Amino acid sequence: MPELSQRAHAMPSSPIRKLAPYATAARALGKTVIPLNIGQPDVLTPPAFWQAIRETAMPTLEYSHSAGTAVLCAAATAEYRRQGILIEERDLLVTVGGSEATLFAFLACFNPGDEVIVVEPFYANYLGFATEADVTIVPITSTIETDFALPSVSDFDAKLTDRTKGILLCNPSNPTGGVYSPESLLAIAALAKSRDLFLIVDEVYRDFYYGQESLLSVLQIEGLEQNAIMIDSVSKKLSLCGARVGFIVSRNHAVMDAALRFGQARLCAPTLDQTAVARAIQETPPSYYAEVRAEYMARRDLLVSLLKEVPGVLCPRIDGAFYAVVRLPVDDADAFAQWLLTDFDLDGDTVMLAPASGFYATPGLGKDEVRIAYVLERPRLQRAVECLAAALAVYLGRTVKELAFA
Repeated sequence: MPELSQRAHAMPSSPIRKLAPYATAARALGKTVIPLNIGQPDVLTPPAFWQAIRETAMPTLEYSHSAGTAVLCAAATAEYRRQGILIEERDLLVTVGGSEATLFAFLACFNPGDEVIVVEPFYANYLGFATEADVTIVPITSTIETDFALPSVSDFDAKLTDRTKGILLCNPSNPTGGVYSPESLLAIAALAKSRDLFLIVDEVYRDFYYGQESLLSVLQIEGLEQNAIMIDSVSKKLSLCGARVGFIVSRNHAVMDAALRFGQARLCAPTLDQTAVARAIQETPPSYYAEVRAEYMARRDLLVSLLKEVPGVLCPRIDGAFYAVVRLPVDDADAFAQWLLTDFDLDGDTVMLAPASGFYATPGLGKDEVRIAYVLERPRLQRAVECLAAALAVYLGRTVKELAFA
């Protein structure tokens, strides 16, 4: 049998989805599995999207322009400008979700072997994109004890080598729900400019920010035009995960020209989805965003209050997105998450979690942590925490290896 590539062997499994077979088996046994592992919103997609799908009458579903349809590019640019992010259409390219936008940024900005500094815990798929692009992730650790605050400039400076080409942040953060202050973001931006680094900021969760002051976009930082790249997506803000429409945005025209060439290699983002997303952006009223934000704030408040009542659980401050990285009183969260699906139920109910070890690049970190996505209606969220509390009360702390031979 021919040998697979080194890249194939290096490609990590998703910590968000790797327990799916155990969940399937649990459901086959009649258990109800409450999913806290994946950021799939349950709020309704805006009606304008579906209306556009129904009204579209294309005799042939054709390729679109590799940069995106003219209507979507114009709609997205206008929406960014409404938010105070003053870009032109040439600064934006439509991608197949935020995932492809991140991969294009890596491919356009970094050579094989280059290093990009990323704050851990981070969105687990960054490791996969780095593997595809042959880029080295250099982690800088934030901790639950400090509510996963952005590390200091000196911490970043200590990680710089002659191979460092960029810094990647996620603000608000997936997986922690942390939000970086304008002051801390400006400090990192100054470092990036002084060292001639790219500063890539994943802003997919910008609409899920629960503070009172304004959230600073990397594209609003003056003097950073040649360094700043924003990653965005409609998956969360418009509850359109399956549409796979995202954006890479930068005023660095060399970056955008390179991204377009990568876009040409994959031809185009989904044409029909782009058509409907454009309508959704144009016609969805501000009240939709306000109502969704209020609902997630209520879910955040409920989750935090419930977790604080569970003995041994540490929940940090959460200011954005719809995730929390939580410390549990277990030795091995991977084993515990598996055990929840194979050996536990509370009157037929159990919970699916995402072990946090997969959100770290530093070996050994996150072993007693899990990521919780609070994307469920509040009664289901409350039931999930009830199951988690009951499970922790009886769990024996076994490891994955011990479970394999149980």
